[in-house]
Amino acid sequence: MKKIHSRIHSIVGDVITVRANDISYQELAQIKTVHGKSLAQVIKLDKEDVSLQVFTGSRGISTQDEVVFLGHPMQVPFSENMLGRIFDGSCLPRDNGPSITGDSVDIGGPAVNPAKRIIPNRMIRTNIPMIDVFNSLVVSQKLPIFSVSGEPYNELLARIAMQAEVDVIIIGGIGLKFDQYMFFKETLDKGGALSKSILFVHTASDSVVEGLMIPDLCLATAEKFALGGRDVLVLLSDMTNFADALKEISITMEQVPSNRGYPGDLYSQLAARYEKAVDFENAGSITVLAVTTMPGDDITHPVPDNTGYITEGQLYLRNKRIEPFGSLSRLKQLVNDKTRKDHRAIMDGMIQLYAQYKESQEKRDMGFRMSTWDKKLLKYGAIFEEEMMDLSVNIPVEKALDKGWEILGNCFTPQETKFRTDLIKEFWPK
Repeated sequence: MKKIHSRIHSIVGDVITVRANDISYQELAQIKTVHGKSLAQVIKLDKEDVSLQVFTGSRGISTQDEVVFLGHPMQVPFSENMLGRIFDGSCLPRDNGPSITGDSVDIGGPAVNPAKRIIPNRMIRTNIPMIDVFNSLVVSQKLPIFSVSGEPYNELLARIAMQAEVDVIIIGGIGLKFDQYMFFKETLDKGGALSKSILFVHTASDSVVEGLMIPDLCLATAEKFALGGRDVLVLLSDMTNFADALKEISITMEQVPSNRGYPGDLYSQLAARYEKAVDFENAGSITVLAVTTMPGDDITHPVPDNTGYITEGQLYLRNKRIEPFGSLSRLKQLVNDKTRKDHRAIMDGMIQLYAQYKESQEKRDMGFRMSTWDKKLLKYGAIFEEEMMDLSVNIPVEKALDKGWEILGNCFTPQETKFRTDLIKEFWPK
């Protein structure tokens, strides 16, 4: 039975308060105004005082308006017809298409029991050498992309969406500018990947609470597809905007702030989303790749700092390329031996030589005399950055490994690389 309340006790910003009993946290309510209906969600319970965040903002709402509690949390209607569609943070069509009818799924449910999960053992190919070769993305992995404003992280996500070998792509945009939203739509459409994709988009002009809904809408939908046997890749941008929305609401609710004003449960809020990554036994999987922008390129900022404790590594996007130092996939060793037997050797050997290149580059910049070895390293580093690190490089992992041997052969003798003899005999360029 729906609970109806005919008086709003207070309105502060986009938060309204009513006095009610037997209401659940995150329960959904409908506010009936003279202008229409608005959705709101319970965000705080204090005895009889129930605080709700209004999805579309409190403008036009009066204290005499009627509030109807719906008896359930935010839900997403699930259907195969969602593929190829774009929705907002209230799960309403943003593409002028028809509304989705189907089974409604509660969002924000618990994560899967770790004891019931399959140990990750499959690689997701992206055709990006700096991922496939050096920091392999693994099915059911949760991996952030640490970056700063201005870097092409949305372009990277769009490219991964077009090329990743998965069944379903779900993109969640939080606080996107309109041109960024259109970029995702047009890129996926032109690349032929829109038909297997679902977009949940919250723009910077939309209400704060809709931004908070985006990750949960994406993950609830992904879970239904995964339980049906699909491998799903969830791409989120930007989780710092999500954390800032949490911060704004906590300030409105006059909660005691923690580090830099963020709520004290920031870690738990982030973990509740990232921990949805899973590989189901006898079903599909959910893999989460999420952008986290670092204000001022500060890794100690609360959002990337907390994220690093939750996830299984990170990718650093700097200077329009994925940096080998700092980037880490903690699960790559579970799949590297399943591609080609020289994968691990190329991965380790080329990064070691690139580290030496950086030292030689520093010596050169400081005016030291360059040895023959330094000159070889400088040549190697320049080629490595152009032919492997550049994000425009688009080749399968096997060709990337061949490219690695080719670069080594152009710069060094076999003995200088210190690779195993059997690998040199089999793979060294003739």
